[in-house]
Amino acid sequence: MAEGLSYTIVEYFGGDDGYRCGYCKNEKGNFSHGMWSHTMTVQDYQDLIDRGWRRSGKYVYKPTMKKTCCPQYTIRCHALNFQPAKSHKKTLKKMSKFLSKGELPAGGPDEEPMDSLCEEAGLKRTAKACPIQVEVAAVPEPQPEGVVAASAPAAPEKSGQGGPPTVQDGPPTVQDAGLPSSTHKPGKGADPARPPCRKAKDLRKERRLQKEQIKRAVGGDSGASPATPTTPTPTEAPPGHAPQPKPLEAFIHESLPDTALHRLEVRLVAVSFDDPTFAATFEQSAALYARYQTAVHGDAASECDESEFRRFLCDSPLEAESPPDGPEMGYGSFHQQYWLGDRMVAVGVVDILPTCVSSVYLYYHPEFASLSLGSYSALREIAFTRQLQKQSPKLAYYYLGFYIHSCPKMRYKGKYLPADLLCPETFFWVPIERCTARLENARYVRFNQDPDAVRSEAEVNPLSS
Repeated sequence: MAEGLSYTIVEYFGGDDGYRCGYCKNEKGNFSHGMWSHTMTVQDYQDLIDRGWRRSGKYVYKPTMKKTCCPQYTIRCHALNFQPAKSHKKTLKKMSKFLSKGELPAGGPDEEPMDSLCEEAGLKRTAKACPIQVEVAAVPEPQPEGVVAASAPAAPEKSGQGGPPTVQDGPPTVQDAGLPSSTHKPGKGADPARPPCRKAKDLRKERRLQKEQIKRAVGGDSGASPATPTTPTPTEAPPGHAPQPKPLEAFIHESLPDTALHRLEVRLVAVSFDDPTFAATFEQSAALYARYQTAVHGDAASECDESEFRRFLCDSPLEAESPPDGPEMGYGSFHQQYWLGDRMVAVGVVDILPTCVSSVYLYYHPEFASLSLGSYSALREIAFTRQLQKQSPKLAYYYLGFYIHSCPKMRYKGKYLPADLLCPETFFWVPIERCTARLENARYVRFNQDPDAVRSEAEVNPLSS
């Protein structure tokens, strides 16, 4: 139980019976422990998800990893060190094009939405978990001092191997006359006497920067002199050096033209009927949820009515807290509402906890499925986590739910790098690159190979402390 006057009260349900798996469709292969949470502190829930638990409404469950047919490993992303991969940039540019010109891409989403099936043992209710985001400040995100990535982030889109391409300041060096000449033979690899190849776009950028410097030097800008170097922008680099990766926030908040057809607004709303915005938009949000469930997941109307919506996505066991060292909006459960004008087009559900933003669910209007809103919202959540970390330094991780390697459709969660998987026995975090090779050979794996690693009683049963 957390310190203070708040309490966590749960009823344990057990986990002996198998039920249908939403991943491999095994009718009796899914096993998990579960408990109903009447109320729970955010710190207790943080401790639980760091031991492999997860919530669906007020039902909190943990897969029986050695027994279940599709083991589900908790996955987290190091938000501060994240760099968008090529597929992420494509999703962000797709949204930018839609907002500018109103053009929806043809076909469906490029990858699975950010869904994580969870089936409640007693209720046999399938729930799918997705990401969400909020409006974030459009500021460059420098790497914090002392932060080292646990695994290499996705490589920027540039050529070269083993680091950025090198540039020679002058013409290629000619060999001294006194040394024996060595003529490079075609087909025998790169010619060492020639400068390394560079991308055309890098050469164009360098020439543009040089022209701007000459302009300033010749009197184009006030106070500039030939000896005064220009300061590159966060995404530019001095001539002869590879450009710095463009931060995630720069993609999300790319300037739209004045003639843009749409403006996207994301509102963060506390999940509470005491909140006037939540209460005023409840019916519209419930209707959007029903439309999404019936069109995307094939639910019957009775399975996604208002009472089910309230139970699944509005009833949270987490007690809202606003400590002085926490983020401005405090800790607890929130809805992030995506608006195009006066039209609600998507809603994401997140839990803001002491050390992470935890993705819970995303539902959206089926008309916008081709915008890959699952991936888009995940990127927004990562940027949101980075924003919150400036207010609360220990809040530095983004939890994506469960990673299921045995289900190929769920492997895309491993693309949000750097990422860790939770060892199911020692509860240590292990970089995902060290885990996936072993998961190719076995569904259940103990990732931490230290035979002396042991769990304390608090780790085995966090509610006992």
